[in-house]
Amino acid sequence: MEYVNYIVIAFFVFFVLQRFLPAKGVRHISAADVKEELINKNKQFIDVRTPGEFKASHIKGFKNIPLNELSQKADKELLKENEVIVICQSGMRSQKASKILKKLGFTKVTNVKGGMSAWR
Repeated sequence: MEYVNYIVIAFFVFFVLQRFLPAKGVRHISAADVKEELINKNKQFIDVRTPGEFKASHIKGFKNIPLNELSQKADKELLKENEVIVICQSGMRSQKASKILKKLGFTKVTNVKGGMSAWR
């Protein structure tokens, strides 16, 4: 019976790590690197914050697709063959968004570390 406890603990640890570790195949850049990336017109820039957060402040060139709408809108509003650069407020939601995009078949996904907090 004791080994059952170890199995439960192992699954819990695995679940927690899966939620917080970066997604495989996702590139990470600093907020300072975003300025250089904005020059490339073949890249897609999305901000996964809420519409209110986006309206309050955003980087010109970024399109607002809130995290909770990303799964439904990604295939309609983004091209899978072009790189997608994702930002949020702190980097946590954009990391989740990066995982969602990878699962949807986007191959070139970049997360902005530190998000808008690091941009200022």
